[in-house]
Amino acid sequence: MLEEKRLEFRGGLWENRHSMKFTEFLLQLFKHEVGLIKSDSETLIFAHRGSKCNRPENTLAAFEEAVQVASDGIELDVHLSKDQELMVIHDETIDRTTTGNGRVRDFTRRELQAFDAGVTFDGHFKGQRIPTLTEVLKLLTRLNFTGVLNIEIKTDKYNYPEIEKILSVLMTSQKWVFSYIYCSFNFETLRRMSEIEPETELCYLTFDNDAEIQRGLRADFIGAIHPKKTFVFKHRIRSRHAIKPLRTWTLNTEAEMREAFKLQLAGFMTDFPELALKIKRTYLKSQID
Repeated sequence: MLEEKRLEFRGGLWENRHSMKFTEFLLQLFKHEVGLIKSDSETLIFAHRGSKCNRPENTLAAFEEAVQVASDGIELDVHLSKDQELMVIHDETIDRTTTGNGRVRDFTRRELQAFDAGVTFDGHFKGQRIPTLTEVLKLLTRLNFTGVLNIEIKTDKYNYPEIEKILSVLMTSQKWVFSYIYCSFNFETLRRMSEIEPETELCYLTFDNDAEIQRGLRADFIGAIHPKKTFVFKHRIRSRHAIKPLRTWTLNTEAEMREAFKLQLAGFMTDFPELALKIKRTYLKSQID
């Protein structure tokens, strides 16, 4: 019979616990190292850049549609303009999604909003502009969106000076009808945000990179991991029992969505929120029947 030992784990899993069987200690250590602790939370559906499948991404039209179909959450991206406005757009340049060309940081808000952000998607959406984050927040408040707003801080390619402070000042300026979280591929951005706004959940965006995921799991200030879907589907057991919430990106097929519900992920990003919500309802009903 293995001797019982008094243990104090130094990696943050537990501290000053009473004695436990050494075999149990080894099992817990293994679970911590590979990220295996069960979570039974509901799988939330995040409309990726709004309802991107049928509206121009990251526009007020896309966010309004996401609310109309009752998305659990909305994901968007923020950059800084030349005059320090938080602009909601995915790319570092405006070339792909607007009628203009150039880098977001080289234009003022007024200049950016002179370009059309809807017509390149479909002529029906002519007149849509690159919104400011303030404009999106006002829209979500007016529509009484009560889900989760996932704000991606786009500092992975260009580290906008002071963006964390500017963002936090806006988000803490009032109490919103929705909750919000921050995510980023930039680990240092999240570290800085943890010092500025420690009470808000910070999520580490990663590709299919185990070292990055382990880094996020071990960091005290990281509340959740947002890994690329290839990691999740390659490591199903680890994903289902992660020690921190996993919200993966970007699931656009029915098969992927069903698998996410089976794995009981904390959430996932999708360009098709209405379809995902329909599949979610079907899945939840099947669990009751």
